[in-house]
Amino acid sequence: MTAVSVAPVEARRVPSGPGRMASISLLIKMMRNRATTMADAAAQYGDAVKLPMGPMSLYLFSHPDYAKHVLADNPGNYRKGIGQVHARRAIGDGLLTSEGELWRRQRRTIQPAFQPKRIAKQAGVIGEEAAKLVERLRAHEGDGPVDVREEMTGLTLGVLGHALLDSDISAFDAIGESFEAVQDQAMFELMSMSMVPMWVPLPRQLRFRRARAYLEGVVQRLVAERSAHPTDTGDDVVSRLIESTRQESDPRVARIQMRDELFTLLLAGHETTASTLSWAFYYADHHPEVWDQLHEEASRVLTGDTLSHEDLRGLTYTTRVLEESMRLRPPVWLLSRVALAEDTIGEYHVPAGADVLISPFILHRHPAFWTEPERFDPDRFTPERTKGRHRYAYIPFGAGPRFCVGNSLGMMEATIVLATVARDLRLKKVPGYVVDGEPMLTMRVRGGLPMTVHSLG
Repeated sequence: MTAVSVAPVEARRVPSGPGRMASISLLIKMMRNRATTMADAAAQYGDAVKLPMGPMSLYLFSHPDYAKHVLADNPGNYRKGIGQVHARRAIGDGLLTSEGELWRRQRRTIQPAFQPKRIAKQAGVIGEEAAKLVERLRAHEGDGPVDVREEMTGLTLGVLGHALLDSDISAFDAIGESFEAVQDQAMFELMSMSMVPMWVPLPRQLRFRRARAYLEGVVQRLVAERSAHPTDTGDDVVSRLIESTRQESDPRVARIQMRDELFTLLLAGHETTASTLSWAFYYADHHPEVWDQLHEEASRVLTGDTLSHEDLRGLTYTTRVLEESMRLRPPVWLLSRVALAEDTIGEYHVPAGADVLISPFILHRHPAFWTEPERFDPDRFTPERTKGRHRYAYIPFGAGPRFCVGNSLGMMEATIVLATVARDLRLKKVPGYVVDGEPMLTMRVRGGLPMTVHSLG
């Protein structure tokens, strides 16, 4: 393991990188695939790279020590960075995009919904949704491929509704499609540097407007139904948001806060887990011995009619498959920050106002910390092999104060679903179909994941 020391001020360096003349070609490459373009730059120039992007520069840091400094050691000097303005325009000022006291208040409001005892009680609900998924998939056996990414989106939205909102949101069947339009718009604005006004009637911008209107209608119905029919405990997210916004004197501000927070929860609460599961099914199929071990473990552990939180302790291999899937395809592939004041990261000088990037996609492939980093190997996460590994070489849920609040629920959901499906079915990718990542707000499977369904046992 290598260590990075902090250099004295007079010795601080400027990160190397492509010259300003490469700005246009770099921008074109970023539009094609942002993640691989950044990974290529890190491979060529090292753990600290200065990337010219039009009139601005991006500081890409790819060593775990650098990630620790920005995210955990000195987080007060950094706020959310590039892309956040565009994400804020798309999904509002919710927990993912807010800053300062607003973010702290939002975190305090929803944190109780993710307490371990409450999350543990959701195992049965997730098990029921997973069983329904198996039956939906089984109905496609012999009928041609099914889009697994689409199925995972529907599943995770259903779990989100029951586990966090205490609502059945299955009637809102366009939520997943609407959030695709939202992410597409956010990325378009980022890569075009917001040079195209929102009023220009491009097809993607018209699609975005329709999606936003639909999602606002979903939020309004959720709030109206909960206001009319309060739950007994009042510990679901909608109830907590209603209670928290009552303290706001301006009803319009309260409605906006409610809308933005539910937008964020609906997006982050389903998209990251759906992406993780899609990649896990892809990798398990690509390595048949992995699916065999998943099936063996699930058949041995999941023997009862109902599933409990205790069953998760026996699904150790399933957990490792998910962890390795998130290593290669982290659901949140990029963490962007802006330096409020100048800083020294390792031996490199970062000026005030600089856009700083930490990419789990690159960190998780750092050759100094991962042997054969492109190879899929769930046993990297056995206790013996994780011992002594740099804490910040693997950060699929972020790090520091803004560590993902829903990580426990997401992991429990993904573990139960992967095991339940692998116990009863085998999913096989359509021969010849090329699978690639699409680095949007999350790292999802580009264009869907068509797979055929085959019963086991």
